[in-house]
Amino acid sequence: MTAAYHCSADKTMEGLIPVNIIIGDRSYRIKVSAEDEEQVRKTVKTINDKVIEFKTNFSGKDMQDYIAMVLIWYATQVGSDAATPQANTDDLASISTLQKLEAQLTQLLTNEEQ
Repeated sequence: MTAAYHCSADKTMEGLIPVNIIIGDRSYRIKVSAEDEEQVRKTVKTINDKVIEFKTNFSGKDMQDYIAMVLIWYATQVGSDAATPQANTDDLASISTLQKLEAQLTQLLTNEEQ
């Protein structure tokens, strides 16, 4: 199962490169534009670093709990950063990347359930 990662509405599947990412303990193959690959990998690294941090601080949970904790943490961080004038473009790019990853993961999980 491969999901298309659309960086803008007018891009097609052409020009996208396949990228394997791991979030938590699951592997996903997605397609991204070459210029977005670095940002996607940075975002995935941030997610996985936070998963490890939450696993260390809150043992005994399952991976879905840790992923939920990371999403709440990230949404809180983004919300507080966006309220300040110093919100930088890296944060905005990360938000966009996370939203796109979330849409792809939802699509992949929906396809697996069918």
